[in-house]
Amino acid sequence: MVIADSPVPRLGLGTWQNTEFEQCRDSVRTALEMGYRHVDTAELYDNEEPVGAGIEAADVPREEVYLATKVLHPRHVEGDPTRASIREAVDGCLSRLGVDSVDLMYVHWPVDYDLDVVHTTLAELRDEGRIDDVAVSNYTPDHVERALDVDPDVVANQVELHPLLPQAELREFCAEVGVDVVAYAPLAHGEVFDVPELQRVADDHGVSVARATLAWHLAHGVAAVPKATGEEHIRDNWAARTLDLPESDVAAIDDIDRRERFFDSDYAPDW
Repeated sequence: MVIADSPVPRLGLGTWQNTEFEQCRDSVRTALEMGYRHVDTAELYDNEEPVGAGIEAADVPREEVYLATKVLHPRHVEGDPTRASIREAVDGCLSRLGVDSVDLMYVHWPVDYDLDVVHTTLAELRDEGRIDDVAVSNYTPDHVERALDVDPDVVANQVELHPLLPQAELREFCAEVGVDVVAYAPLAHGEVFDVPELQRVADDHGVSVARATLAWHLAHGVAAVPKATGEEHIRDNWAARTLDLPESDVAAIDDIDRRERFFDSDYAPDW
């Protein structure tokens, strides 16, 4: 289900593990000049500088680009986050990206942080114009509710989501509370290419498995940020916007009898 007033574009470019400067810069520029308007990064990815360089190099005005990044990954936080440390983290993102503000700032993981401190501070930064919108990532329904109690204007929850982990209950919950869902790893870390049901749907439409999979996300109203570096894959993913899967195909993908989560670290919440 698409949240009617969500600011998040339905399909974006993911950049996780795209750390080689020129490759990352060029993939961002290629995607934007192809038509993408949503670019997703994070302080953890160690590529905000080339992402910013790609945005600057593209023949697309900055105001047309929906730029998302993330702070407060456990690997970047020592001790409990404070208002000062959260502001410092956000300032670092903006500096590396070479921008005055970002369109979307995610809390990368909830961990055991004081969510009151986290979300009141990010709300203050939004009020100051450093952030246009605040979002969360890897939040369970309980974490989402706690965040909304502090800041009712949280707009999205980015989670691992793909045909092997469809997150139906979380999607339903987020729709009920008015929080958009954004899928990372929408191609299941490449595992979708070995799923017979997805191959059949792709063959029926004469498209790639990646395109069919992303069309399934869009059919469910989920925004997706697949990583791609080469022009061919960037273009193929972008073409998913024009593939309207019939309900029978969506249902066939929903019914895949395999469930697998690829991102479940020791700091992950109790899913």
